[in-house]
Amino acid sequence: MAIMRGAEPFLLPGGDRGVLLIHGFTGAPAEMRLLGERLHGEGYTVLGPRLAGHGSSPAEMAGTRWPHWYGDAEDGYHLLKGMCREVSVVGLSMGGLLALKLAAEHPVARVTAINAPIFLLDRRLPLLPFFRLFRKYQRQEKRRLTVNEPYNVSYDYMPLRCLVSLLELIRHVDGLLPLVTRPALLVQSRHDRTVRPESVQHIHRRLGGRSKRIIWLERSGHVATIDVEHERVFRYIDSFLTPRSIDD
Repeated sequence: MAIMRGAEPFLLPGGDRGVLLIHGFTGAPAEMRLLGERLHGEGYTVLGPRLAGHGSSPAEMAGTRWPHWYGDAEDGYHLLKGMCREVSVVGLSMGGLLALKLAAEHPVARVTAINAPIFLLDRRLPLLPFFRLFRKYQRQEKRRLTVNEPYNVSYDYMPLRCLVSLLELIRHVDGLLPLVTRPALLVQSRHDRTVRPESVQHIHRRLGGRSKRIIWLERSGHVATIDVEHERVFRYIDSFLTPRSIDD
């Protein structure tokens, strides 16, 4: 199975605090690489796994479902746990859902979810069962980024079977949110073209812990780790992972 350039998983050995970086739906580890290098420079051991079916081909992904994606994230957590005294988790989009599930089920130190979906913007979703009768894949709109194109690795086509599984994952994680009691940082782009911004408020309201904060991005799109405000996102995450005040 050929892997797309930039879709390779990465491990950056550092100190005894680990950070697991989980990429998004139809994306690849590349979209988390810049953040990983930033955190590694601060002394963290960083792991960016490639989730099942991602970074290869849409046909390969079509044979996977959310338990496969979560299994890879969970394996990454256990790998880091064997190397580090504590592990925090950062996830982008669907990766944010997986990060929250990990935080509900494992003793993570801290959890960050970036543009995690609860409510999606695509108004065609109610027609998904109808579309699936006639097609297996849906062409995706090209990501609109102003920076970091080399890290923009994703599929042009989305397997509709996997989209159904993503919707199942959203419902599943929504039910787990009250179990997340660890400190949580939620980052949301106001002009996200994939996730409705009220998703972050819903997550914040349902989280079980008291230490939780929302950061709003004014100029970024959905893949905020490689968009125009990525340095601001990195500063917030670095400050959050190292307990001290979060300032612009």
